[in-house]
Amino acid sequence: MGKDPSALARDIEKELGKFIRDPVVTVIVSGFVGPYSEQIRVIGQAAKPQTLPYKQKMTILDVMIAVGGITDFADGNRATILRTSENNSQYRVRLKDLVKKGDVSANVEMKPGDVVIIPQSWF
Repeated sequence: MGKDPSALARDIEKELGKFIRDPVVTVIVSGFVGPYSEQIRVIGQAAKPQTLPYKQKMTILDVMIAVGGITDFADGNRATILRTSENNSQYRVRLKDLVKKGDVSANVEMKPGDVVIIPQSWF
């Protein structure tokens, strides 16, 4: 913990050197989500529910693109954002209008620590 990729590669080379002559190691970071306070979590009826790293100026549209949109069973216009940075305040978002109808007025800015909750439709 607390090492950059180069330092980690040197440590691995040192350990491998016990078994392999002159090892060369490259460490590539392929993903980083960060601490909970810097994550956006998407649960419920997203096509691919997941945790995303927060990025400055990130919007709910960016989040929906990353998770592949909403499922056919989602009640997208009853989705909420749980804003942990504001004592767990909840805000309604109109994901169906945004994703299915292209209504950009439904696009909102995300904040670090937000949780997007997408409920299932009851038909």
